[in-house]
Amino acid sequence: MGLPALEFSDSVLDSPDFRDRLKCHEIELDRTNSFIKELIKDGNMLISALKNLSAAVQKFSQSLQDFQFECIGDAETDDEINIDDVLITPLEKFRKEQIGAAKEGKKKFDKETEKYYTVLEKHLNLSSKKKESFLQEADTQINKERQVFCDASLEYVFKIQEVQERKKFEFVEPLLAFLQGLFTFYHEGYELAHEFEPYKQQLQFNLQNTRNNFESTRQEVENLMKRIKSAEQDFKAPGQWTMEGFLYVQEKRPLGFTWSRHYCTYEKETKMFTMSNSEIKSGSKQMFKLKSCIRRRTDSIDKRFCFDIEVVERFVFGIPALGIMALSFLNEAGFNFVRKCIHLVETRGIQTMGLYRIGGVNSKVQRLMTSVFAAKAPADMDLDPDTWDNKTITSGLKNYLRCLAEPLLTYRLHKDFIMAVKSDDQNYRVRAVHALVHKLPEKNKEMLDILIKHLFVVSTHSQKNLMTVSNLGVIFGPTLMRSQEETVAAMMNIKFQNIVMEILIENYEKASASRSSSRRSNAICLSSGPRKSRGLYPPTLCLADADSVSLLSFILSVCHSLKNNAL
Repeated sequence: MGLPALEFSDSVLDSPDFRDRLKCHEIELDRTNSFIKELIKDGNMLISALKNLSAAVQKFSQSLQDFQFECIGDAETDDEINIDDVLITPLEKFRKEQIGAAKEGKKKFDKETEKYYTVLEKHLNLSSKKKESFLQEADTQINKERQVFCDASLEYVFKIQEVQERKKFEFVEPLLAFLQGLFTFYHEGYELAHEFEPYKQQLQFNLQNTRNNFESTRQEVENLMKRIKSAEQDFKAPGQWTMEGFLYVQEKRPLGFTWSRHYCTYEKETKMFTMSNSEIKSGSKQMFKLKSCIRRRTDSIDKRFCFDIEVVERFVFGIPALGIMALSFLNEAGFNFVRKCIHLVETRGIQTMGLYRIGGVNSKVQRLMTSVFAAKAPADMDLDPDTWDNKTITSGLKNYLRCLAEPLLTYRLHKDFIMAVKSDDQNYRVRAVHALVHKLPEKNKEMLDILIKHLFVVSTHSQKNLMTVSNLGVIFGPTLMRSQEETVAAMMNIKFQNIVMEILIENYEKASASRSSSRRSNAICLSSGPRKSRGLYPPTLCLADADSVSLLSFILSVCHSLKNNAL
């Protein structure tokens, strides 16, 4: 099981579940930190052993001067010098800079948490009899403190996400470089290094893909964090609850009463209200059916923002609030536009380097889209090749597909596609993906067939245009697939969206050959419920990648024979 996703919206709510998920990431960072320390220790022991071996080889070469063996000692000594730079220094740098930065972020987050909730409790204890100017000033101050707390929480979550993704390549790269040097260290290591070559190339390819995926995902996550930061009102996290957050509940005591902090949720449809005491770690949740909620008059209680809730067959709770608080359809014009774009690309620019990766000028692209999809524009409007350059055409095609009201592979089947490509069985992946394609609406299948056929043609010219199947998956994965919810967890699935596209492109000829057959696939796919409505998706260009490298799989594969080098 992987680590649970840390949603920025949850960090604003600061719920107990969010704290539990945050703890999982902190434990993982501590484990990684300890592992790197142990690896550095073992690496130093290995370096010491290599030095002893080098000294022995050099001494042996002295007694065989006629054979000019001194160069062996010199070569090994150079390797000894390089090993520290190749392995130990990068690992130590990653541990100190990245994990150290995450720990500093935790200190700041814990400090701001304690400071905010201390100030909050003092603020809620202010008497309503204070002067209005004093209360307004206090409200302003608590809002500033809350903003500082939210910023610290968002930045801490962002840093943890960054470190967890960075270690997939910044931790593995030094190991790869070290292994490569180690294999050339041995006198008879030529054959071993020769066997290692395909594995090394595949790992380098996967490392580059993982780095690309990190940069793309990091940009998406950072944009999401900025949108939440700039939101005028509190950002509501996607979930089943109508409202959720912390409330202070009045509880009677033998010598009066006290206010205790609870995390509460409310579902409007069922009127179910749940609360759990956040000050008691093992406290169980209490569930009630809400009967009424009435705001308390200011003169009836010596607290502000209070309201009473009445639940079925239970007493009344007194609770203070924390404060007052044409392009989108698969129509004839769209099909015509896609066909015309593909025709121009295949006739004049199929070998253009960086095809579809290098975007056109935004103003030209917008002018193209406006002219094609204007209300008075004919559905079969031709595209003048002299007016529109290749970059504008490719950017316009991506822009049209990205701005559909629903992605081409639909929200309904999104999770099924992701689950299909997460299987370890390569044959099952292919069968499952093609079975899901047959579940698409007819227009979606028709458009997908047109597009995948074109991308297959583009990939056959990858020697010239450098657009391999993997690179095309990076471009069109986020374009043709996207989650209905904009969350960090959804963005972490971008690499699997790219794999879906790779499967469709790589197996296009096989799929075309079998399309005339009515035989149904044996793939088992999860059923999907009805999807919720969603507005137009904001277009973004993702440069994610397909295959990410798993650190665990790398370490295990080193322990096995290098002949078993498939990832």
